[in-house]
Amino acid sequence: MITFASFLEILAGNPFLAVVMVLILGSIFVNGSTDAANAIAEPVGTRSIGVTQAIVMSVICNFVGLVGMTLISTAVADTMSGMVDFGGDTHAALIALAAATVAIVGWGLGAWVFGIPTSESHALIAGLTGAALAVHGGLQGVNLEEWLKVVYGLVLSTVLGFAMGWAISKVIPYLCRHSDRRRTNDFFGRMQVLGAAGVALMHGAQDGQKFMSTAMMAILLAAGQSSMAGVKFPLWIMVLCAGVMAIGTAVGGKKIIKTVGMNMVQLDKYQGFAASVSATVSLLIATLTGLPVSTTHTKTAAIMGAGAAENVRSVNWGIAKDMVYTWVFTFPGCGLIGYVLARLFLIWF
Repeated sequence: MITFASFLEILAGNPFLAVVMVLILGSIFVNGSTDAANAIAEPVGTRSIGVTQAIVMSVICNFVGLVGMTLISTAVADTMSGMVDFGGDTHAALIALAAATVAIVGWGLGAWVFGIPTSESHALIAGLTGAALAVHGGLQGVNLEEWLKVVYGLVLSTVLGFAMGWAISKVIPYLCRHSDRRRTNDFFGRMQVLGAAGVALMHGAQDGQKFMSTAMMAILLAAGQSSMAGVKFPLWIMVLCAGVMAIGTAVGGKKIIKTVGMNMVQLDKYQGFAASVSATVSLLIATLTGLPVSTTHTKTAAIMGAGAAENVRSVNWGIAKDMVYTWVFTFPGCGLIGYVLARLFLIWF
């Protein structure tokens, strides 16, 4: 296991690692500003919780989710580490990884500036894939079997998230048809907050593991080790990744919360609860099976399903369409940037 002391020794012997770690932590910061904020958006939109309280809750739950799930299962981290192969030249691999993280940060910041809840998870996968292709000059850098899990996760997060959000939003009014409306509304307001906490927990488990795996990959490459087989993640790197993600959520989360929680669709509190439960279940299934999915993608699909259950016209499909365009362009766009930057970095460095 890489202790913090041994990490400092590796850092001293390979200063380029410092550059790569800053870039990876920058990616985690952007993820906190976009994906982590999106995970807690809808209870703010229904006024069940204030923005500040929601951000504090997100910070705590993301930390617990990352540490807790890593102690239980590292399936997502294992998928990420096995998805691409940067080759046996660890110096060239570290340079390519640096190029990938530059692409990821640039792509994420561009989406954040325009207030579009993009998928940092997909940007991470695309950037790493593009860089690996550049190193090998062909498809040898991609493990297709592992990469296909991204496609499976994409289908799962969209179909299951939307369908469960729609179904639960249909069932709740029927079950509560004889209940006092005000008391029911108050109940689901509290439950919606708990549901959002569940999504935040799973965001830490999903996205936290993806970026933590990338950080560990960089450290091992700097130490001259090209394989992550059997690697154990130390507590200090979990804390570091969760802490940077928390800072990102606190700094940049409000803009994304407004876009998703208030502009895309107006939800009742029971619908917000339905969306959160749907997203949490979908993310839990994906995490335990090692499918790297987008928390943003899953949660947004669940919100749209919950809104569509009452009235299809209640969903602002224009914003939803913009997000779909962003997701569609992320893989080729960020992948191409990662590929070009990796080629250039390998020449320059």
